[in-house]
Amino acid sequence: MRSVLGTLVAAVGLALAGCATPPGPLGPTTEALFEDALFGPPTEPVGADRIFALTAGMRDYVQTDMAPLVRRHGAQVALVEALYGKGQLKLEYESAVTRNAAEAFEARSGNCLSLVIMTAAFARELGLQVRYQSAFLEESWSRKGSLLLKSGHVNITLGNRLADPGPNPYPRGLTIDFLPQADLRYLRTVEIPESLVVAMFMNNRSVEALVHDRLDDAYAWAREAVRADPSFLAAQNTLGVVYLRRGALAQANTVFEYVLAADPEDTRALSNLAEVATREGRDDRAARLRARLAQLEPEPPLHFYNLGLAAMQREDFRAARDLFAKEAARGDAAADVHYWLGVAYYRLGDIGRAARELSRAAEASASRSERDLYSAKLDWLRAHHAR
Repeated sequence: MRSVLGTLVAAVGLALAGCATPPGPLGPTTEALFEDALFGPPTEPVGADRIFALTAGMRDYVQTDMAPLVRRHGAQVALVEALYGKGQLKLEYESAVTRNAAEAFEARSGNCLSLVIMTAAFARELGLQVRYQSAFLEESWSRKGSLLLKSGHVNITLGNRLADPGPNPYPRGLTIDFLPQADLRYLRTVEIPESLVVAMFMNNRSVEALVHDRLDDAYAWAREAVRADPSFLAAQNTLGVVYLRRGALAQANTVFEYVLAADPEDTRALSNLAEVATREGRDDRAARLRARLAQLEPEPPLHFYNLGLAAMQREDFRAARDLFAKEAARGDAAADVHYWLGVAYYRLGDIGRAARELSRAAEASASRSERDLYSAKLDWLRAHHAR
C-alpha cells in the first residue's frame, strides 16, 4: 500500500539472496553528484579501511584454532572447517545488518556479504587469493516503511597456495556459498572486482541508515559507495533516495537522470524520478515516466502483495489468499508475504496451510528477532488449534 510520501526504491544486499546487481557502464565523473553542504557529519566512521581489517582476537583465532587445521588439510579446507564446520565458530546467517569482518566475527553472524567479507579477511591472513562472484537469482524484494529493498547474492572462491601439504583437492579454487546446496546446482555467476564488493558494503550501510532515518550517515555511506565503484548504479540510486528523503529534489533529479543516462531501463531510477516529478508538481512528466515504467514493468515488485493487503482490509480472504500466493510464486518471497498468506489461510479455516506459511515466514526471516516472532505465532496457532 503506497504511502503518502510515495514508495522509494533502493537496492540492498540483505537476505539469503543477499547482495548485488551487475555493474553498469562507466560514465563521466560522479563528483558532481555530491552536495555535502546539505548534510551534517556522520555519526559513525565511514570508509573502506575497516571493512576487511582483522582484530587481535581474529589473529589469535588464526594462530590457535586454524593453524593445526592448516597443517593437516591445507589453508583452503582449514579455513572452511574453522569458520563453518561443526564445533567451530557456529556462525549464524543474519541478514538484517551488514557487518564488516570484525563485526561479523564478534557477532558470529552476518548476511551473505558480511560472511564473504569475513572469509576474505581470514583468507588474506592465510595467504590465499580470493575471487568474488555475483550470482543471478530470482529477484527478492522486501518493504521497510516507504522503502522497497531489492536483494542480490554474492559468494567467494578461495585460491590455493603452494605451501600447502599434499595434492590440492581444489586446484581451481574452493567456492564458499551460503545458499542451500540444492540452490547451487544451476547457479550462474559472474566474477566481480573487490571495488564492487566494497561499494556493495557501503551501499548496504547507507540503506540500513535510511531505514532508521539517519540521513547524514546514509549520505556519507552512499557517497563513498559511488566513489568506491562508479559503475555500481545501485549506489547512485541510493544516493538519489537520500536526497529525496532530505527534500533536495533538484539533486535527486540530477542523480536519477544520471543513472538513466547509463541505463535507460533502470526501473528503480525511473520510479524514483517519477516520484521527484510528483513532488515538484510536474504531474504531466510524472505520468509520462510512470507510463514508461508500466511498459517496462507491468507488475512491479510486491504488486500482488499490495493487492492482497487491500483484499485483507475489505475482508475478501479468498482473493487475498490468491494474490499472496501469486506474489509468493514470483520468486524468493519475503517473510511478510508468507506471513500474510498464512493469515489468509487462517481466516479461511485452513489451519494446516496457515501453519505451513508461518513456518516459511520464519525460515525467510531477515533477523533472529523476526524469526522468533513468526515462530511464536506458529506455536500459538498450533496450540490454539490443538485446544
